[in-house]
Amino acid sequence: MVVTQENVAVNGSRRLSPQEIADTLRERIRTGDLKAGDRLPTQAELAEEFGVERGAVRQALRALQEDGLLSNVSKGSPPRIAERLPVTDKPQPTMVGLAPRLVEAFSVPHVRIDVVCHTAETLMLAMGEPVRLIHEGNVRPESVNVRILVPSRDITLAFPVSVDGDDDDPVHQRWLQMGNAQGHVLRHNLHALRSTHGIDAKVTFRALPFTPPVKLYLLNGEEALMGYYVLTRREEPYESQTLDMYDALGSASLLFSFEKCAGERDASFVEQSQMWFDALWETITTDLTLS
Repeated sequence: MVVTQENVAVNGSRRLSPQEIADTLRERIRTGDLKAGDRLPTQAELAEEFGVERGAVRQALRALQEDGLLSNVSKGSPPRIAERLPVTDKPQPTMVGLAPRLVEAFSVPHVRIDVVCHTAETLMLAMGEPVRLIHEGNVRPESVNVRILVPSRDITLAFPVSVDGDDDDPVHQRWLQMGNAQGHVLRHNLHALRSTHGIDAKVTFRALPFTPPVKLYLLNGEEALMGYYVLTRREEPYESQTLDMYDALGSASLLFSFEKCAGERDASFVEQSQMWFDALWETITTDLTLS
């Protein structure tokens, strides 16, 4: 069973938005996991899979219908897939672009994923695609090694921060709780592959002494995906209050892809990014144990 963050009871956890659900289904269509003519699961089944109410599923399906991806839309039966999305080389939002690249990365026998991020939320969600394909028997790597660099819990973060700059900052507490929950879910889903499929899966976290201004995904040393964290002011409910903070929505950051096979310029970027990551991992970062 693939666990989602909704299975972890922590304050500040959130459900997927209809847009995120639509993006996930859109990627399944893009990668061919859902093909033209296939019926979608029922709304009840989708609601259970994503851990949301049916209303969120209905909104996601309407978005796909407006994009022309669904046909035979009616209340009587699940809609069918009308057509695949066109392939594009343009930068995609992280939530849209990461999952298919992870699926591709999992096609090799020994998978190596190195990540610099603010939290593991987007990685946790996107990793659900290759994990699901493993459970369905469509891909079968021998080993998976994931290394993740996130900001240390002991530093003052550049973001997210309260707009009013309170010393007793619930924004930081929310970040700690959510990051811990997401890390546990990601680790659980990958470690479960050991017992279910005999895959040597390993997930290791280390703490950065600074707040990274960008996110970076390195896939098997062959591709680098980079996106900028763009700050904005937003409000978020937390416990019995509404937090007013400066933060970045990482799932909306545009990912720029660089592949070794694309030429000398891209190859140099991938190699230098891997060297940068390895140097951080081996020098100024520290062990991070999820609480």
